[in-house]
Amino acid sequence: MLARSFMFVPGDSEKKLAKAQDLGADAIILCLEDAVAEANKPQARTMVHAYLEKHKNGSASQLWVRVNPLLSSHLLDDLVGVMGGRPYGIFLPKPSGAEDFKIIDNYLRALEVHHGIDVGSTRVMSVAESCVGTLNQAEFATASSRLCGLTWGAEDMSADLGASTNVDENGVHFLVHRMNRANCLVVCGAGNLQPVDGICADYRNHDQLRDECRRARQEGFSGKIAIHPGQVAIINEMFTPSDDELEYARRVVQAFADANGAGTIGLDGKMLDLPHLKRAQRLLQ
Repeated sequence: MLARSFMFVPGDSEKKLAKAQDLGADAIILCLEDAVAEANKPQARTMVHAYLEKHKNGSASQLWVRVNPLLSSHLLDDLVGVMGGRPYGIFLPKPSGAEDFKIIDNYLRALEVHHGIDVGSTRVMSVAESCVGTLNQAEFATASSRLCGLTWGAEDMSADLGASTNVDENGVHFLVHRMNRANCLVVCGAGNLQPVDGICADYRNHDQLRDECRRARQEGFSGKIAIHPGQVAIINEMFTPSDDELEYARRVVQAFADANGAGTIGLDGKMLDLPHLKRAQRLLQ
């Protein structure tokens, strides 16, 4: 099953790392980037590597590592520092274009060989969160066979734009961020990547979180980033298909199977065609 909740955990916080396995998140993203002060990055690498080693034989969650951006002086040190712990995947922030993924693919390939990891098995997830990255998002769809998911972010893009905020008086993201979000969803559809919705910054507002999750799932997103432990259970709930939804999807798949290759069928008085089958198959993943 695809991960529904992706919880950020600072890589230099012993207290938060100790609690991470109890959060119930499908995926934990151990952060070496913005959540870690410059002076603490070497220590964070050591702590994240130790965490990965401790849980490499069994973790309740996928273990990802958010490294620093390609243009920073930290990326290679981050990868060298954590790859021995065999993370589930690498979360790459602020990509500019397809070339970024080719470069990190080369780094990962060398480190996989060095550590005896199956070459190509380390996944990559990324986030469109800069102006140049947003402009070049279409390149991401076919940039790397490692890339398996994409999300979007408004905070860094707001900084690029010199904006004082990224939402209006009603808490709705401005058009430029909604465009970035929509592009993220389309790129994922084009590249067969998992689309993951961005954060709900007002982490105490659970009603808003539920609304965002409901809308995101209706649009096609299959998960959401969490920034607070209190968000995880809600995200998991909202992105879990109901028993009725699963049963109907099974009936759709079976009806098409019984139709011996027909492109259009009838079910419960409604006409269904191949997009309905595709949607049902995706739900059952």
